[in-house]
Amino acid sequence: MRAGPAADGIRVARSAEWVLRSAEPADVEAIAELRAVVMRPDLERLGRYDEYRVRQRLRDSFSEQHTSVIVVDGSFAGSVTVRPDRDGRWLEHFYLSPAVQGQGLGSAVLRVLLTRIDAEREVVRLNVLQGSAAQRLYERHGFIVEAQDPVDVFMVRRPGAGSPGV
Repeated sequence: MRAGPAADGIRVARSAEWVLRSAEPADVEAIAELRAVVMRPDLERLGRYDEYRVRQRLRDSFSEQHTSVIVVDGSFAGSVTVRPDRDGRWLEHFYLSPAVQGQGLGSAVLRVLLTRIDAEREVVRLNVLQGSAAQRLYERHGFIVEAQDPVDVFMVRRPGAGSPGV
């Protein structure tokens, strides 16, 4: 994995297979649709799936300024948002297309992001749905449960916790 400048001066993380690029306003609908697909099984299991709301929540909180699009072999494959907060960062809207899940891409993206955040000595927070397989991914990267309710598990990662090389 190496980082290099893109033609527009934005730094991107690159490998032979995937790239992180800055999101654009036009990306919101593709990300909203991916969110609906990825979250549907867990939301249905929790009795919380709503065809409209699952997309609208993304639209309402979308910030191209803090969002990266994950591109695999030139095609849209996911997104991730790292939003600054008063006491660290929030990792949000981390979705991967089902076609690329289970191949190590989520870990690769997290390694790049967490290495950058660790360099800034920031705490990272996120939340996942109760029972989501994503919780295990985050735990492997040093996140621990901070709080939970019947729907969400809130997790935190201190700088340097776990190994970005996982």
